[in-house]
Amino acid sequence: MSDKQSVLVVGGGSGIGADAAKTLAEKGYDVGVMSSSGKGEALGKELGGLGFTGSNLVPADLSSFVDLAMERFGRIDGVVNCAGHGPKGPVMELTDEDWHTGMDYYMLNVVRMTRLVLPVMQKQKAGSIVNISTFATFEPDPDFPTSAVFRSALAGYTKLFSTRYAAEGIRMNNVLPGFIDSLPEKEDRLARIPAGRYARVRELSETIAFMVSDASSYITGQNLRVDGGLTSSV
Repeated sequence: MSDKQSVLVVGGGSGIGADAAKTLAEKGYDVGVMSSSGKGEALGKELGGLGFTGSNLVPADLSSFVDLAMERFGRIDGVVNCAGHGPKGPVMELTDEDWHTGMDYYMLNVVRMTRLVLPVMQKQKAGSIVNISTFATFEPDPDFPTSAVFRSALAGYTKLFSTRYAAEGIRMNNVLPGFIDSLPEKEDRLARIPAGRYARVRELSETIAFMVSDASSYITGQNLRVDGGLTSSV
């Protein structure tokens, strides 16, 4: 087993996931990166870690990724679960298939990966799972209907999981980004943000790294907004 802690980033080919992988590597972690595009595989190797091409919608791909990580690192201390983009559209125009696909993208991606890494973390008596969610978890946005619905469900799952496994040293938290500068800036969205700007992707990555690390060891079951004040609920 390596003396260095290792973190797996699922959906790390671009955006927040890719920058989180770079930040974690800079902070001294062994990093494994998986994405369906091939960019995650390239990035993981570039960072001196593990790269893998696969989909978080395919349980066999996730299982292979975890197995390779254990062969390479001998341990899994953290997991960062990022998601792609699920179906969008007017809420009553979404089909049953759209809703099922949204559940796959935004909730079951976490459930699948958690099943695989939980036994590893139980043996280690430690582990941190960080899920990248959305500001719309508690204030649903019509632009992102399936995301809002199933990430609200993810918040419930996170609380159930974190309560069950806290005494074993295993934590799960959600990071809720607002609008990020990796996306095109839109004036109507900018006007909604009290901070007056989109987030820099590194601001999310630093938050993720904190939530993975032992510095946040007493934080579990939480939904941490990193949105520049975008949401208004208390």
